[in-house]
Amino acid sequence: MTPTMPRLESLSEVVDLVQLLAPLYVRFSAGPEADRAVVSRDHESGCLMPGLSANPMTPEPWWDRPVEHWVSRQLNQYAHLMVGDRFPWLLTGEISARGPDCEPLLVSITPVASIGTSVVDQAASLYTQVFAPGADGT
Repeated sequence: MTPTMPRLESLSEVVDLVQLLAPLYVRFSAGPEADRAVVSRDHESGCLMPGLSANPMTPEPWWDRPVEHWVSRQLNQYAHLMVGDRFPWLLTGEISARGPDCEPLLVSITPVASIGTSVVDQAASLYTQVFAPGADGT
């Protein structure tokens, strides 16, 4: 983890930052220092991608629910990536392209903050309260 990168320990801290710095993204990895030496790769095709894969933490304009719901959903949907030394961290950057799952691929990144495990737990709790996981979207 970058020594100067602050660590957020509450969902409300993440939501406040998302509202302050738009657009903001989350990445689940060993951190910005480790990511300086790698590029994202599409695991199915083996193709190298032109940027770091990340997910948007800033809600889309059509989102008509609270920002904390969007943030909770994003953290919950990708929490399975927290394996080994991987953790969630927030960043800004320029979108260079889109990955195979339509995720933004970022270049010129700036690390913003790391996210504590307790935040992911809070996000999971809120997610189960306000969403209908597995609901048919038709």
